[in-house]
Amino acid sequence: MDGEHYFTARPASELHERTIRVVLQGETFDLKTADGVFSSEHLDTGTAVLLATVPPPATEGDLLDLGCGWGPIAIALARRSPGASVWAVDVNERALTLAAANALIAGVEVKATWPQGIPEDVRFATIWSNPPIRIGKAALHELLAMWLPRLAPGGTAWLVVAKQLGADSLQRWVAETFPDLAVSRATTDKGFRVLRVSRP
Repeated sequence: MDGEHYFTARPASELHERTIRVVLQGETFDLKTADGVFSSEHLDTGTAVLLATVPPPATEGDLLDLGCGWGPIAIALARRSPGASVWAVDVNERALTLAAANALIAGVEVKATWPQGIPEDVRFATIWSNPPIRIGKAALHELLAMWLPRLAPGGTAWLVVAKQLGADSLQRWVAETFPDLAVSRATTDKGFRVLRVSRP
């Protein structure tokens, strides 16, 4: 992307939309992606691992896809839990536009918004995330420090992180930083760890 990253707020690259065929929760969808967003040509392996291994999300309350990209995780959340409110958060304007459009294609309701678009009193029963590791450790820690404390009592976050990109050190950081949360490694698949973070 010529130095431009998927976590750029307003990608300057020319908008080249494409349609890709994606299987989510056993159903096939033709969804929109574009240059300037994360994994624009296919469903990222980490996201696929997350969706294949996590248990069902909460059936009601507020659910969060943190770092939604073009929306596959948010769509999966909404299809699994139609009675819940699903939030899709990203800092990339193009990603939010695509996530909203893809939710319509998939026939689900998703609130795609900037981080500041979620009221501060909202607490999440479930968070699913393929977090943007490449923003750097400090920025990643700041991001998680903003959202993990917003787990509702009994709520659980599931994070998928490549082992080679620091999944184990991130697990240790979460454990040290949030003593009121429980963190464990749920599974390892295709070089990715799935971390479980819960509020008792």
